[in-house]
Amino acid sequence: MVEAGQKAPEFTLQNQNDESVSLADYKGKKVLLYFYPRASTPGCTVQACSLRDRKSELDELNVVILGISPDTPKKLANFTNKQELNFTLLADEDHAVCEDYGVWQMKKFMGRENMGVVRTSFLVDENGNIEHIFDSFKTKNHHEVVLEYLNQ
Repeated sequence: MVEAGQKAPEFTLQNQNDESVSLADYKGKKVLLYFYPRASTPGCTVQACSLRDRKSELDELNVVILGISPDTPKKLANFTNKQELNFTLLADEDHAVCEDYGVWQMKKFMGRENMGVVRTSFLVDENGNIEHIFDSFKTKNHHEVVLEYLNQ
């Protein structure tokens, strides 16, 4: 996994509108990169809707939200529309970006093991460096943990 202080791995991915989005597009802003396992699942929906509802506070702090999952752009579009999300979701279908950030790992669920996204968020600073890593939160309080850090 990348560490705080390191340069954030660059990427270009398709968003929910099937448009190319690069991390470099946000130079000069802080970026909350949040990696989540799958759109439209209960935990991911809670996390996304909480960020949606607190987006104005993140905007005031010059923070852009980018959600990344191994879903297709079409699935992300459905998720965005259904939940009325007000930020960008990115499709990492081959999980290459997840691997670059170290969040594609072996997971255990109901006795079965398989590779998947370990829910983690990275705060990238205005210069493209990893400022902070959020890896200890619940889906329902993710937004609070992020805002608490930003408001310190």
